[in-house]
Amino acid sequence: MGLHRNLWRSWKLEASARMFQAWLGVLLLGLSIAQPAPSPVPCPSGSSPMGLNHAQYQDTPKLDTDLGFMSGVVQSFLHTVQPNPFPKDLVLKAVQHPNTLSDQETIKEFLVYEVGFLVCAAIGILYIVLMPLVGFIMACCRCCGNCGGRMYQQQTSSLHCHRRGLYCCTLITTLILLAGNICMFRSNESLKVSVDHITVEINNTLDNLHTYLISLPKEVDHVLNESYKTVDEVSNSLNAIGPLLGKEIQKALEGPLNAALQSVRVVAQVANSTNVLLGQLNLSLSAVVSRVAVVQANVSAVKDRLNRTLSNPDCAGCTEAQPDLQRLNLDTSLTTPNLGELQSAVDKVNKADLNSKVKEGETFFQNIPQRVTNDTKDAVKSVKKQLEDIKSQISKVTSDIPVSTLSNLAEELGQAMKYVGQYRPETERAERIRWSVFLALCCLVLLVVVCNLMGLLLGPVGLRPKDDPMERSGTSDCGGSFFMIGAGLSFLFSWLFMLLVLVLFLLGGNVYTLVCQPWHNGKLLQLVDTPGLIPGFNLAETLGLQSNLTLTEVYKDCEQDMPLWSTLHLYELINLNDLLNVSKYTEQIQQNFEGNAINLPTITLLTPETRSQLSSFSSMAKDIDISVVTQQINNMSRININTTADKLDSLATWQPNLTIQAELRTEAADLRGIQNDIDTTIIPQLVNLNSTIQALHAIATQVNGTVENVLRKVGTAQDFLNTNTSLIIKNESRRFVDCQMGYFITYADWANMTITQQVGRCGPVARAVDTAEVIVCSYMVESLNAFWFSLGWCMLFFIPSIIFSIKLAKYYRKMDQGDVFENHIAMNHIPRAQVKPY
Repeated sequence: MGLHRNLWRSWKLEASARMFQAWLGVLLLGLSIAQPAPSPVPCPSGSSPMGLNHAQYQDTPKLDTDLGFMSGVVQSFLHTVQPNPFPKDLVLKAVQHPNTLSDQETIKEFLVYEVGFLVCAAIGILYIVLMPLVGFIMACCRCCGNCGGRMYQQQTSSLHCHRRGLYCCTLITTLILLAGNICMFRSNESLKVSVDHITVEINNTLDNLHTYLISLPKEVDHVLNESYKTVDEVSNSLNAIGPLLGKEIQKALEGPLNAALQSVRVVAQVANSTNVLLGQLNLSLSAVVSRVAVVQANVSAVKDRLNRTLSNPDCAGCTEAQPDLQRLNLDTSLTTPNLGELQSAVDKVNKADLNSKVKEGETFFQNIPQRVTNDTKDAVKSVKKQLEDIKSQISKVTSDIPVSTLSNLAEELGQAMKYVGQYRPETERAERIRWSVFLALCCLVLLVVVCNLMGLLLGPVGLRPKDDPMERSGTSDCGGSFFMIGAGLSFLFSWLFMLLVLVLFLLGGNVYTLVCQPWHNGKLLQLVDTPGLIPGFNLAETLGLQSNLTLTEVYKDCEQDMPLWSTLHLYELINLNDLLNVSKYTEQIQQNFEGNAINLPTITLLTPETRSQLSSFSSMAKDIDISVVTQQINNMSRININTTADKLDSLATWQPNLTIQAELRTEAADLRGIQNDIDTTIIPQLVNLNSTIQALHAIATQVNGTVENVLRKVGTAQDFLNTNTSLIIKNESRRFVDCQMGYFITYADWANMTITQQVGRCGPVARAVDTAEVIVCSYMVESLNAFWFSLGWCMLFFIPSIIFSIKLAKYYRKMDQGDVFENHIAMNHIPRAQVKPY
């Protein structure tokens, strides 16, 4: 019995495994049918055009506050001297009609405009003439003993008051001279620093302009190169139209077609599995039937012998055992369902070779890219020709931009930079000479200041107010001599210094009022914009513009770092929207693709005969009934003749006849042998037979609904292919063309934005003009004006310095003749208070 239970358990496990395999096949079939169609993939984006790499420029100069420390004072003075506005009409008349310079009216206008400078020049000339003349006359007078040449000083009661007053005036004047002299030193040093900066700034400015002129054609070429990249990208897409467009068509057909092919593949696997199971069933059934026949014959032989033994009269108690002998019959009948029709249906399905249908569908699907390539050869060739037309149109955009003259300007700037480098040593040498001369002038003025300061220091130190003028100390006398030396130096050099002041004043003042000031407020550019000022120069006509374009407008746009497109009004020369209008090519390209239709071969997934065979297979599988054979197998599995053998052994123990006893024991052993044969041979075969039948039943019960579902899916896929293939090809072709045109549209938008907003940003040009203004006006003119203003300041205060120092010197110098001061005021004696003694 234990062996029987183990065999029964193994039978159940094997049957469960076969049913699990059958259910797994059905589940895979259902999943293959239920796969959803993939969603359409959006149009892939092409590579975006690269942005412009703007050139790197040198830093522009920033005005040092130390360089313009006196600019406010000097400019206020110049505005006072020249309050008139910029004489635009007078300059135009002088430039356009040079002959009018000798006209009295023109000369009068010029003198009226320059009246402030003329008045200052007249004062300067008067100073230049009178200062040496007065000095010469004073020197002669003093040599003759006049004009303070007589060394005699009258002693009065107000003597000390006069000395203190003159001392204070001389001190204040000397301090003012010292301040002016300090300004001279600073302005001289500022001018030196300015000249040192000028060479570097000029190089930087020219380098920035050179860089700008070189980078501008590169930016235009960059736009052109990006167009070539776009054309090449589209051309590469056309060369790979088979994989690209074919892949999209495959994606559109993939959902229903793959589901149908997968379902057909699974049905073929199910039919093959059914055929294998039917073959296994026939083999198992034959083996069981043949083995059962042998067992049945053995049981019949044992039963006949046992019947003779029990019929023996010597057999004790054998009559009661006859009923058990009658029950010794094996129920070994196996009635299997009629599987012939199912086998015939399966054979027809296998003969239809569903796998070849799947292979045919897969071949159709895989050959779509090659079919697309073959059917679009003419269209691709035509579109490539149109791409060359698009490339030539884009080339016109860049060729129409007037940048051809920039190379000549760049070469000229390069030569200018070389000249700056060549003449830099001469410039530095000339600047050292200029600095040395101006430093000598500063030192001469400082010498006068030092003489005054020494006089102011030594005079009071060595003076004793109560001493006789003839007996004054040498220290006091030395202080008075320093005053005289300072006055003499002032008379000696002041008129020469004033001459230099006059020249620098007329030069620097007029440059400021006629160049720097109008340059700063924009009137100078407005003057240059005057038509006819420069013969043959008209910016609008040079560029071929219809509207008027002035340098003032160009400068203002460049200050805001505007591109050349808007700065030079290039939109009047180039219709950029028309040249970059890609839509005019789109329709023609689409027509070329639509004219070369892609024709995919017709494919039949399942023929009507095959569908009929599958339906027959489904109906045959549905009619299988295994309940009878399962019951028979269960009955055979429950056979147990060991109980009969046990009864025979028990009966043998009560037999007095040893022969009968031996016969009963032999027959009992034979029965146990038969039972052992059943347990070891027939039961495993029954288990195998039952598992095969269960597996066949598991597939058969699902085949009906599964085949119907597969037929429905295949029908849906076939209808989809028949009705939608051409529409899918048309839509995907249009979408492919739209994608390629989208690359051009992206490029056209980028090129439009780049050309109109980024190419040729002229900020470096405006910065170069501003740098030139800083170099000329802030560095050179302001520093030069600060120097002559400081020197003129000192020359102006030389006059009170001479007067006060000469008059103060007599209070400290030793006199040749004495004078006695007598006080004639009557003095009354005031009695003192007397203290009375107590």
